[in-house]
Amino acid sequence: MDVPTYVVGDVHGHRDELADALRESKLVDENDEWCGADAHLWFLGDFVDRGPDGVGVIDLVMRLQEQAAEAGGSVQALLGNHEILLLGMYHFGDTEVPSDFGPRSFARSWEINGGQPEDQDALTDDHIEWLSTRPLIAHTGKHLLMHSDTLEYLDWGDTEEEINETAQEILAGNDLATWWDVWRRMTTRYAFRGAHGAEVAAQLLEQLGGERIVHGHSVIADQLGIHPTQIEAPYLYAGGKVLGVDGGLFVGGPCLVVPLPWEPED
Repeated sequence: MDVPTYVVGDVHGHRDELADALRESKLVDENDEWCGADAHLWFLGDFVDRGPDGVGVIDLVMRLQEQAAEAGGSVQALLGNHEILLLGMYHFGDTEVPSDFGPRSFARSWEINGGQPEDQDALTDDHIEWLSTRPLIAHTGKHLLMHSDTLEYLDWGDTEEEINETAQEILAGNDLATWWDVWRRMTTRYAFRGAHGAEVAAQLLEQLGGERIVHGHSVIADQLGIHPTQIEAPYLYAGGKVLGVDGGLFVGGPCLVVPLPWEPED
């Protein structure tokens, strides 16, 4: 029997909404404690920025990871571009990034992109260590999980292992330029849109493995040209090869807890 598997996209500091959504899916109880037994739950990153309690989201996920493991389940998380931004701000602040494009710094980008001073103030060494060792991409079943709908991951390697190892080496170091490059590349999006989207997705799946890409990062409402409050389900596109799960929580959309595999209702 297959283990129940779920995936959650961008939470952006909305801890209570996340807990409510997990409760509806019977993964946490009324006290926000794991009750999902042997289920597997994946977070696709962007825990922080734009919302009121990013570190509260991280604390919840870290606690659920421990509780799920004790219960025979699994809670895992990928890094999103906003985790890179949070960590970059923490390590480098307003130090200027070497650039031919004018003044740039993590502090400037963090502020522009919804950085919350309370999150920086609440960060501990445990948070930094945990975040810095999360993978960028992963596989679960026949699904390739990634935060950003981009091909830029391939700049760090040709396999899941190479990509994750390269990224973790960068995040364990203090080279501002390479840190900035991770942030910049992971902000790109829409690689699987348009007439050639299915072909691009198929090539990435052939390279990295899996039968369907699952990503966050790009709000479904922006993809469909509708208001976030109209979102009720993930977005299957690119000939069924790509599933977008970012409901746009920070702009009024839902926190989607998506069972995998997912198929649209008839």
